Amino acid sequence: MNPEDFTHFVVLPHLKVRNANAISSPLTHGFPSITAFLGLMWALERKARTAGLDLAFNGVGVICHDFEEQTTEGGFVKSFRLTRNPLHIPADKKWIDKDGKTSSPAIVEEGRIHLELSLVLAVWAENWAQDAQPRDLQTISELLQTMRVAGGTLLPSAARRRPWIEDFTSNRPDDRAAAFHRLRTRLLPGSALVARDDLVDRRLRELQTDNPGATRLDAWLSLSRSNWHYDAAANAGRGGWQSDRSKGSGWIVPIPVGYGALGELHAAGSVPNARDATTPFLFVESLYSMGEWIGPHRLRCPQDLLWYADSRPEEGLYRCRNDYRTPETTL
Repeated sequence: MNPEDFTHFVVLPHLKVRNANAISSPLTHGFPSITAFLGLMWALERKARTAGLDLAFNGVGVICHDFEEQTTEGGFVKSFRLTRNPLHIPADKKWIDKDGKTSSPAIVEEGRIHLELSLVLAVWAENWAQDAQPRDLQTISELLQTMRVAGGTLLPSAARRRPWIEDFTSNRPDDRAAAFHRLRTRLLPGSALVARDDLVDRRLRELQTDNPGATRLDAWLSLSRSNWHYDAAANAGRGGWQSDRSKGSGWIVPIPVGYGALGELHAAGSVPNARDATTPFLFVESLYSMGEWIGPHRLRCPQDLLWYADSRPEEGLYRCRNDYRTPETTL
């Protein structure tokens, strides 16, 4: 993302979200997908424009301060705490058998997680008057309170956790650097999610040294787990088991980063039972990469923090990007 894509940062600090979706994709869990936050940003922009605000939201940063995944405690295997919600019984009661029991399958919720996070919205405004900013910020905050965050319910914010606007309109690099330094300091303590596509490239080269047929999927799976190997030379020649995750390697996590097309684009209304009959339809699957949780103080510039959309319809790619590390090859 270029500095020209934003003039201000709108910071929504320490949002308390209850029962957000903890299952971010068919293969990952533990935190909502970054696509959920980009979707929230676009929905909030539409509401803001409807309310009369001439603002464009071009990127979002996510900082997690606290989390509590709703799983069972104890033991090596954990399960999500699920609830069976009451079924809607139709008037003809065709779902009830002769014993008064429902014949339809049980309805259970997805995995849930409680979160405390801060959202940083990259805003582009051509002429955002200084005296109008407090009023517009209040409007944005009130609109957000009416929305879901990654499927979760947003609780009222504490009075001391007020949103604020950081100005990046200056053309002087020193002023922009100072503004970003203030912002990241106020976001401590916490962890920012950034992209580490470069780790997939690095692990792929390592795997292909011993197995030339290794694929990017093999590299991603290898990074998604802890791999142990026996090293006879370890412990002063006595041997021992060694992990591929050395001390200081960081909090690396597998994450979904968007969607890839599975076929051709279908005309609007041509696919039965589609949610929207006025929009072209495309079957997709999840795209995966690696991410890292780092302290905001380690961010060097605004581009390190922000996630933005990178859609390439001609290639069938609809994914999220973050410029913390530049990938050596395009995923």
